[in-house]
Amino acid sequence: MPDQDNQYDYSTVTIYTDGGSRGNPGPSASGFVIYDANEKIIVRSANYIGVTTNNQAEYISVKNALTYAQKLSAKKVVVFMDSQLVINQLNGEYKVKNRDLWPIYQSVKELSKTFGHISFNHTPREGNKLADALVNESLDKATDILYNN
Repeated sequence: MPDQDNQYDYSTVTIYTDGGSRGNPGPSASGFVIYDANEKIIVRSANYIGVTTNNQAEYISVKNALTYAQKLSAKKVVVFMDSQLVINQLNGEYKVKNRDLWPIYQSVKELSKTFGHISFNHTPREGNKLADALVNESLDKATDILYNN
């Protein structure tokens, strides 16, 4: 994790997340990029998570990103992702009917309570290129990736 005495402003963080599965279910990875309040990249991370569905991978990416943001003591968190299903579930517009998603969903909702403000927003796939590239790199190498800036 970056040193908190550096040039980053952790009060507000913007997070881009992505999850992917090659096959559904199939080999999967989750990734995220966190920016500080001045739009500087704090961290880029991806985790190879083995065989899951694409929706599980999407949720795991949000969970991992929020866990990292919590360690930064972020107060305001703005999350962008290209999974409309996950966004609608996290915003309470859709129910979580898949029992495999429920535990991860619950974890994300609990983590969300630790921030003063949090929002979940849609971005088109084109707006999520960096997180998507991390997921594909993790899948190609079948390993975790971490880039601290």
